[in-house]
Amino acid sequence: MSADRVITVLGAGGWIGAALVADLRRQGRPVRAVDRAGLLAWLAERDQQGPVIYAIGLTADFRQRPYATAEAHVGLLSQALKRPGVDQLLLLSSTRVYARSSDTRETAVLPCLSSDPSDLYNLSKLLGEALVLQDPRPGLKVVRLSNVVGPGQPVSTFVGALLEEARATGMVTIQQPVDTAKNYVALADVVRLLPLIAELGQQRLYNLGSGRNTRHAEVAAWLERQGTRVRFASGEAACTGLSFPPLAIDRLAAEFEPPGDPFRQTLPNPAF
Repeated sequence: MSADRVITVLGAGGWIGAALVADLRRQGRPVRAVDRAGLLAWLAERDQQGPVIYAIGLTADFRQRPYATAEAHVGLLSQALKRPGVDQLLLLSSTRVYARSSDTRETAVLPCLSSDPSDLYNLSKLLGEALVLQDPRPGLKVVRLSNVVGPGQPVSTFVGALLEEARATGMVTIQQPVDTAKNYVALADVVRLLPLIAELGQQRLYNLGSGRNTRHAEVAAWLERQGTRVRFASGEAACTGLSFPPLAIDRLAAEFEPPGDPFRQTLPNPAF
């Protein structure tokens, strides 16, 4: 990587974008942080850019904000791609696009159902990916992020909601079955790998997650090690759990040091 090239982070006001900016600055890398307020000005400029990381997006509230979801994942992205001077851009997508697939390789054919409100997110992410991947510029790439775990965890995420409950009550109730399993990735690994992929990645589409799924029982044990009591709901109070196939990260691991255990960290929380 060239240490003197400015990395531009779009969506620098979000959780992942802000963490990426902070980590780049810690390393002494020149970085331009573009948040919602500065986006229109950046789009109007015409100067040559170094790597651009597109971290704009919606997460938990996409069902309530369908038009904002489409604008963030497709509309603003298309404007960024059309901006003069952009030769390298890394789009942050999501492994949620594998929701209806048993194949989690980057080459998998991914089914979606347009009448299902839950698929609005996936469809918008895939359309954004298509805009990037059909473009002939080789420096335009996509990363599908797994469930990120790290300091400042948003309450809108599964782990974030558990941490908030732990902070408030010292005890959490997990509504899904103990054997429910999901893929996670540590925020520290995300901010380490995104600049590397943007500048050095040989492929145009990568999965970014850990090499194994984590069961809710393991999440519970992680919380208990930090002093929180955990119980699983039973009977009518329990929700149906979903277990996803392990995420294929062979493509990522062939080029870079893969992510480690996402639950190796202790997250700051007043209750712990």
